[in-house]
Amino acid sequence: MDQTTLNIIVVGLSFALYFGIAIWARAGSTSEFYAAGRGVNPVVNGMATAADWMSAASFISMAGLIAFVGYNNSSFLMGWTGGYVLMALLLAPYLRKFGKFTVPEFIGDRYYSTTARIVAVVCLIVISITYVIGQMSGAGVAFARFLEVDRDLGLFIAAGVVLVYAVLGGMKGITYTQVAQYCVLIIAYTIPAIFISLQLTGNPIPGLGLFSNMSEGTTGAGEPLLVTLNGLLTDLGFNQYTEGTSPVNMALFTLSLMIGTAGLPHVIIRFFTVPKVADARWSAGWALVFIALLYLTAPAVGAMARLNIMTTMWPQGVEGEAVAQEDLPDWFETWSVTGLLAVEDKNGDGRIQYYNESSEEMAAMAAERGWEGNELVTFNRDILVLANPEIAQLPSWVIALIAAGGIAAALSTAAGLLLAISSAISHDLIKSTLNPNISEKSELLAARISMIGAIAVATWLGLNPPGFAAQTVALAFGLAAASLFPTLMMGIFSKRMNSAGATWGMLAGLLTTCLYLFTYLGWFFIPGTNMLENTASNYLFGIPPASFGPIGALANFVVAYLVSKATAEPPQEIQDLVESIRVPRGAGAATGH
Repeated sequence: MDQTTLNIIVVGLSFALYFGIAIWARAGSTSEFYAAGRGVNPVVNGMATAADWMSAASFISMAGLIAFVGYNNSSFLMGWTGGYVLMALLLAPYLRKFGKFTVPEFIGDRYYSTTARIVAVVCLIVISITYVIGQMSGAGVAFARFLEVDRDLGLFIAAGVVLVYAVLGGMKGITYTQVAQYCVLIIAYTIPAIFISLQLTGNPIPGLGLFSNMSEGTTGAGEPLLVTLNGLLTDLGFNQYTEGTSPVNMALFTLSLMIGTAGLPHVIIRFFTVPKVADARWSAGWALVFIALLYLTAPAVGAMARLNIMTTMWPQGVEGEAVAQEDLPDWFETWSVTGLLAVEDKNGDGRIQYYNESSEEMAAMAAERGWEGNELVTFNRDILVLANPEIAQLPSWVIALIAAGGIAAALSTAAGLLLAISSAISHDLIKSTLNPNISEKSELLAARISMIGAIAVATWLGLNPPGFAAQTVALAFGLAAASLFPTLMMGIFSKRMNSAGATWGMLAGLLTTCLYLFTYLGWFFIPGTNMLENTASNYLFGIPPASFGPIGALANFVVAYLVSKATAEPPQEIQDLVESIRVPRGAGAATGH
């Protein structure tokens, strides 16, 4: 059986499972659509939260970014994991105690203000649309590979699949679908990693293999894997894999991911689906366990994949000859169809030289040996995890499995984001503000139409994303860090914070961060509309757009504090309410619907 047929069978079976669950768990009421009827078991919710959390950015893109940048991009692991702990400890139980359906609903009631609620809806939509661009981009890559079509067509197909099961099932359907998707994605991620770790180091646990010695018969046999990788990279003019730069930017980026994680509305609403406050804490604990299985594997996947690429391009090392064009492995041809991988024999010697052409140290060697620049001209980092089994020449069923896992990861998070957007529009904007007398049936219809609109916008923007999947997602974290996180924190831990302070704080954080992002990445991420070139020399104090979240959060906190001090205190009943939600007992059913 050929690889394409096997891919279609495995991915098709996984889709049949997802659609079957979506139909079985079809939402029949707004309570089931928004919060799965608040009857989800903590273990099940933890698994669904893990799937919701581990998006295309985690599954497809993160290891690719770590592979090509090394130590610096370990920020993704530290920021996302640390942020999840922050959310579990500081936000989730208290928000569940409040007993509402959505984040804007909490903000509107806590700050006794319709204006604050509408501003929160705007923040949520901006964050979620930015996030879902990254998911659709990743899903497009996965579909392009397994159907062997170009990336844009893969993106349109992904949009159609998300549309069917997210619109149909709501939170109830999405919850149980995400449980199935977690099982698929974690198996798909870890099995190839175990195979590759065994091949390179003989250790079946990838996280330990990363620090083990290379096996006999491999490049660098007997020496630590990371030492071998560092040696290969420096021989070709690249930085060492374990070398870091700019600790300030690294700290800012990690902080942006951490507090952005804690303010992500599509993850927060998962904690509204369990019956009790204690269940919210247990859900967070279980989710962390399930997330750790993938996150402890990702650094090994990135390092081992980079090592395999280096030895593929230079089978005899840099002192020998580069790989001949006709000897390139089959996966080069397969991925070239998608437009995400390309080589160009610039000097016409029939070989593909891959090296750092901007390195001064390599210039003399390149001139001496007749090289005319890097000939691996395109290698989209989002393809690395999906291509990993082919790079390591693993069995066909493993390749099919990882295609199914990549698609599961992208679709699970995209569905969660679309639900957050639709809830904000139908429940917080229409039901609570514009038309309080709307029927439940009309509200559900409005939610589903909102989802369709959000998918259309995200698909269009996903055709030209402002970065790789994980980089685009990182921008969404910066926006969440600057807008919702400070407002949620002050809503829980400051009795003095009033509606004016919260509203102006959110606007300050959101607008400051958006303006900074759009300056370098284009207005609303539309290519060609940026005011300054996206290069380090143009950055304010050297801070790149993805690291700007903490600065936006600081603007939010300062403006909120100053405005709050200059205006009246919140009513006494609101101050009493803030006191009561800090006590982790007594949460009942939803009170806002």
